[in-house]
Order: sequence, then structure tokens, then C-alpha cells
Amino acid sequence: MVKYCGYTVRNEWMYQRGVDLGFPRPVTAEEKSDMILLISRDLMTETGVSRCTKLRHVKTAKGTGFWCIAFASNDTLSERLPTTAPSEEKYKALKEVLQKKGPPRWYKAS
Repeated sequence: MVKYCGYTVRNEWMYQRGVDLGFPRPVTAEEKSDMILLISRDLMTETGVSRCTKLRHVKTAKGTGFWCIAFASNDTLSERLPTTAPSEEKYKALKEVLQKKGPPRWYKAS
């Protein structure tokens, strides 16, 4: 089973960030998908992690689905991500924007 180490983000957080940046609130499934891709790219670029992360869908231990900005994976061949969590200097800016506490955590792929 593939696992990812990163920070989780809810769909609604991404939609609201898009609205805060001046985009209209997405209504259709296509608009929602486009917004998630656009905002995740913007977020990863703004925080300087775009070259060392990937956006993946994960589940928590309770089965709740989230988007994960992943820094590492246990599937290095297909993911091309490290197998270990990054140093704090790599994730600090993202952590602050997302208002997370602590280092990135490991989640199962959904």
C-alpha cells in the first residue's frame, strides 16, 4: 500500500483560498477540479515546495479523504519522491500558510 508523508488540505480550504485570491467559487465538478489544481500549484510555488512535492489524495486512519501535499512516499519508483520526511527548512513555509502544528505526517493513498 502506498503511503505519503505530507500535509493534508481540505477541498473547502482550497476553494476558499481561490475565492480569497479573486477567483469565483467553483460550482461544477470540472470547476472544482480545476480550482484544486490551480490553488495547489499556486500554494506549492508560493511556499517554495513545488519542486519537491506532489499533490496526492489520501485517507486518514478513520477513512476521511483529503488532498495531501506530499514530500515523501514509500513508493519511490513511480512517485520519484524521497522515502523519508523532509527537514523542517523545506516544509516550514508551507506549514505556516496551512497553519499546521508539527512536521508532515504519513497517510495512506486513497
